Amino acid sequence: MIPPNSTSGTEEPNPPPALPSEGRLLGIDYGTVRVGIAISDPSQTIASPLETYTRRSGKLDANYFVDLVKHEKIVGLVVGLPVHMSGDESEKSREAVEFGKWLKQSTDRPVIWVDERYTTSMAREMLSHSTLSGKKRKAQLDKLAAQILLATYLESGAEADIQDLNQD
Repeated sequence: MIPPNSTSGTEEPNPPPALPSEGRLLGIDYGTVRVGIAISDPSQTIASPLETYTRRSGKLDANYFVDLVKHEKIVGLVVGLPVHMSGDESEKSREAVEFGKWLKQSTDRPVIWVDERYTTSMAREMLSHSTLSGKKRKAQLDKLAAQILLATYLESGAEADIQDLNQD
């Protein structure tokens, strides 16, 4: 199981990892082929879908995220952590952790991980009611999932199910 952000028993809980409280955040729905990306407004009250990025290579991906962070004035990243329904880690959650660490190193921005168990199913449900064709619906799925996970983080007052996985 991925360790929770607090300890048990009588010990003091660990504070959640801090992201700046003002400035734009990126929400990242990790995928091995496509990465859904959402962005917040500078006051961190609204999350909007931005785009779905198709991964190419380590170097090109790093250039893309560095440029995006610079152009959009991003102060932190919220990466979805795809855990099993039980809360146990999965192969995808381990990959998402490594991707988040890579993003942190590449962009020099703080990264936190948020439980994303239901974001893709919520996005599918929302899109099932749209008039978009199947192909267009699929193109919207990842960035909508990223918007949902970022909105969940923002709406929780930045106290969503956050995992501090920044230790090396």
